[in-house]
Amino acid sequence: MTLLVTLSVVVIVLLIAGLALYLFILGGQLGRVADNLEACADLVWDIQANAEVIEPGVGRINRTANTVAGALPLLYSMAEGIVVGATYEPAPVGEPEVARPASGVRRSRLLEGVGYRPEA
Repeated sequence: MTLLVTLSVVVIVLLIAGLALYLFILGGQLGRVADNLEACADLVWDIQANAEVIEPGVGRINRTANTVAGALPLLYSMAEGIVVGATYEPAPVGEPEVARPASGVRRSRLLEGVGYRPEA
């Protein structure tokens, strides 16, 4: 009976030690998470402070966007009027002429560069 009690106490002590180690590791990880959340909260407050400066201008930006959106139908109809006046002329059908350089036929100097002269 004494062996069974001793082994039970040893198992209980090991279980408690394992749980204590687990809680210690978990506490360290939660501490790091808390630090990261605190840094994130500081960033959120900075973003909010920066956004408060921008907020009054948003109304003016929206009014300007509405003005531009109101002008788009007029611009669209003007563009259609321009396109209607333009005519498309297809390319002439037939054989294209041979492209000739304006300065006449050029002579290549690549052969002379390697020492070959066909006229000599």
